Amino acid sequence: MAKATHGWVCIFAKPPVPGASKTRLGRTMGMQTSATLARAFLADTVHLARGTGVSVALATTHVDGDFGLKDQVARWDQGDGDLGARVERVLRRALASDDWVIALGADSPGLPPAYLALAIQRLSAGAPSVLGPSADGGFYLLGVRNCPKGLLANLPWSQPDTAAATANRLEQHGLKPELLPEWFDIDEEADLARFRQDVPREDAPITWAQLDGLEKDV
Repeated sequence: MAKATHGWVCIFAKPPVPGASKTRLGRTMGMQTSATLARAFLADTVHLARGTGVSVALATTHVDGDFGLKDQVARWDQGDGDLGARVERVLRRALASDDWVIALGADSPGLPPAYLALAIQRLSAGAPSVLGPSADGGFYLLGVRNCPKGLLANLPWSQPDTAAATANRLEQHGLKPELLPEWFDIDEEADLARFRQDVPREDAPITWAQLDGLEKDV
């Protein structure tokens, strides 16, 4: 019988405050609307993660912020530094007590539950890392069983080659990733069209409710 393993899903998110979250979306939809949608994205992502039955933490630079979550989860401070340093810090915190950890973005509401389940399955089975590439060249999920210092240092964040560079870095450290199916982030209003087309209502009910409300207001 395989040894049971334990891990964390750490969701990275800012407080959904107008003018500070989903600002690219806000440029066309308004900052209040984009913040409201960001709150819905996060709520659906937390619900997805909690449904896996593993430990869940909200990794943020504002642990006292108002996230509007009905599902209460642990809040972890990302600390200082660039994105790579902050993600590394959270990964190592989880790995100090558990076997694996997944960093999950809050910008992909409606992520198919099967994709997250697959990541957990592969890490639990001993995969050194998993990586979920995004359509824009970034990644929506990164999971590891080990996080050596400097693993994510000086990577090209928010670029078309972010996922490829991250995969190369993982392989350089002996953590060759198993790739998950591609998915997408919602960064701009045009991304909402794909959401409406590809995401079943049951996979992101809170985001769908907000979008339905926006359409009624038009």
